[in-house]
Amino acid sequence: MKIGMSHGAGGEVMGDLIKETILNNLSKKSVNGGISLDALDDGSTIPMGDYEIVLTTDGHTVNPLFFPGGDIGRISAAGTINDVSVMGAKPLAISNAMIIQEGFPIEDLDKIMKSMNATCEEVDVAVITGDTKVMEQDKLDGIVIVTTGIGIAKKGEIITDSGLEVGDKIIITGSVGDHGMSLMSFREGFGFETELKSDVAPMWNLIKKALDVGGVTAMKDPTRGGLANCINEMAKKSGVGIKLQAEAIPVKEAVKAASEMLGIDPFEVANEGKVLMGVKAEKADEVLAAIKSEEYGKDAAIIGEVIADEDKVLIETAIGGIRILETPIADPVPRVC
Repeated sequence: MKIGMSHGAGGEVMGDLIKETILNNLSKKSVNGGISLDALDDGSTIPMGDYEIVLTTDGHTVNPLFFPGGDIGRISAAGTINDVSVMGAKPLAISNAMIIQEGFPIEDLDKIMKSMNATCEEVDVAVITGDTKVMEQDKLDGIVIVTTGIGIAKKGEIITDSGLEVGDKIIITGSVGDHGMSLMSFREGFGFETELKSDVAPMWNLIKKALDVGGVTAMKDPTRGGLANCINEMAKKSGVGIKLQAEAIPVKEAVKAASEMLGIDPFEVANEGKVLMGVKAEKADEVLAAIKSEEYGKDAAIIGEVIADEDKVLIETAIGGIRILETPIADPVPRVC
């Protein structure tokens, strides 16, 4: 068996590869009793006195490098910042390792670095270390960026993706499918570019407002595999069921149109500027209001609730029918981040 594109696209295929081939070959996967690699959360933690350090790392191979709403510099910074943030930790800094194709335009590299810097500045994150390598022209496609993020939270205040409890409300911080569908439409030249843009953005400021209200029980950013993969992973890890209302899930009209044209479910497509969270029912409206006060949260909505139903994710359609929202095999849009 050989590696295929689906092995890096989120969903079941990638999950099996990670568990069977990667995790099984590593013996030490945690430090000081912190959240380990085995948890497969958005990051791991290292307890240090009264605090916990959160560490995460991300490789970025997005194609094209520049797309409506962003570029590889913005997505490299935002993706890593968001993985730290959804664990309830204040992001402090990132590292930036770049592998660049021989002949790559320095003007493009300059744009990428400016974009990365602007994204970090939004949430007061520093780029404090890095590495630069160059490979032969026929050995690499443009540029690959690997970023590692570090953040900090008080001990006991870490948020995992496995903390959902029956009765919690489910909040999505904005419309789904924007990133993946904008990339696919741009690649295929379907003319949606004026309406469709990636949602790529750093989410810490929004998350901080939700945490200040309180009642957040679980968080995850629905990147590869989209909402469908993210919500199923949270349900399975938490040992609960979830019932979503299809009509409550925000989807832009341009995303719907592009999805129908391409035969792609927007619930299975990557987002790069959204957070899916569980919130105590009595706090849900207040948390939603706090999120909607932020620029990146104006389309946020309560889309369902946690139920006791054996790890299943159910979705109620507009006409009152119920179907199971399955974990996707893989994200239908390759090289999405």
